Amino acid sequence: MGKVVATANSAKAAKAGMNNLSTLAKNKILEAMANGLLSNTEEIMKQNALDVDAAREKGRTPALIDRLALDKKRIADMAQGLRDVAALPDPVGEVIHAVRRPNGLRVAKRRVPMGVIGIIYEARPNVTADAVALCIKTSNAVVLKGGSEAIHSNTAIADILIRAGEAAGMPHGAVGLVTDTSREAVTEMMKLNGVIDVLIPRGGSGLIQSVVQNATIPVIETGVGNCHIYVDKTADLDMATAITVNAKTTRPAVCNAAESLLVHEDIAGDFLPKAFAALREKGVEIRGCKTCQKYGAKPAAEEDYDTEFLDLIISVKVVDDVDEAIAHINTHGTGHSEAIITNDYRNAEKFKDEVDSAAVYVNASTRFTDGFEFGFGAEIGISTQKLHARGPMGLMELTTTKYVIDGDGQIR
Repeated sequence: MGKVVATANSAKAAKAGMNNLSTLAKNKILEAMANGLLSNTEEIMKQNALDVDAAREKGRTPALIDRLALDKKRIADMAQGLRDVAALPDPVGEVIHAVRRPNGLRVAKRRVPMGVIGIIYEARPNVTADAVALCIKTSNAVVLKGGSEAIHSNTAIADILIRAGEAAGMPHGAVGLVTDTSREAVTEMMKLNGVIDVLIPRGGSGLIQSVVQNATIPVIETGVGNCHIYVDKTADLDMATAITVNAKTTRPAVCNAAESLLVHEDIAGDFLPKAFAALREKGVEIRGCKTCQKYGAKPAAEEDYDTEFLDLIISVKVVDDVDEAIAHINTHGTGHSEAIITNDYRNAEKFKDEVDSAAVYVNASTRFTDGFEFGFGAEIGISTQKLHARGPMGLMELTTTKYVIDGDGQIR
């Protein structure tokens, strides 16, 4: 039996023990894990440096290295994320609907754990801690499969969390890390029907589509983020510039960063020079339509409007009105996060109603699409599909439901 199967079977064996943990016991485990991260900060940074050095040697982009790198603050944030999740209400056991039938049956719909959750992710070692926090709080066992870029960081973090968690009462095997970074390990994990209950891929479009197309177990599709900002004709141009710069440049390699800018033709002459100057100050390459090229943009190819750059590159297009902006977004977007900057109430409401994405903003940056910012403590990813989970996935999204029926002898 391979290591992937062994790790998954250990998680399956831990399911019952996880389901029996009280809220107090789970919170104690999360607190111990947070303390473990803080007391082993230097070791985590040492292992992370190996991953960062390897990424630099391979010529990875600065944006990817930023996603990969850990420092004392980021490790402290990971620990705080564990504590934030511990402080949240426990969704397991919540009765979300109950009714007494005419025959006297009492039918209740109750939140329960998924069971064993598999998570395949790329170069963000903080995902290791976030995923563990959310799975423990929801009484799920978890099998983690990180990318080769972060193998030293992920192994260090997972080992610390497992040691601390088991010392605090976590069932053995409830958290497992697959350290085999080969494609074969991913393929094996995607086929573990009856062992892993649901699979969540988190990373670039290549990883996500590979899992969606090849897995034989249920998948929650997380988001490729071709996010848009539309600057309407009534927009405050200073606000629009600040939001555009924030959404594009604060962390360009994350999925909620803006990749495309749409501008109403009536204000293009005033807004584009201001926005382009601010973006260029941050080192952004601008690719745009013919109107944009008058202000120094490089010509945009059609595929640029479909691209999640994850870098300091943005596509720009001048549009006739809000209807063209909405049509463009619904054609080229990935259903992640979109924003309108406007002072027109009707256009704001129209945009909110008609844009088909998980998160739609009025006069705010797309960078807020995040479990921490939404008050979830942490997130497992941003779902862009339309099943039970859409948008940032926190505790609720890692539960399913079952019906519990109480009777007193009824027969049919």
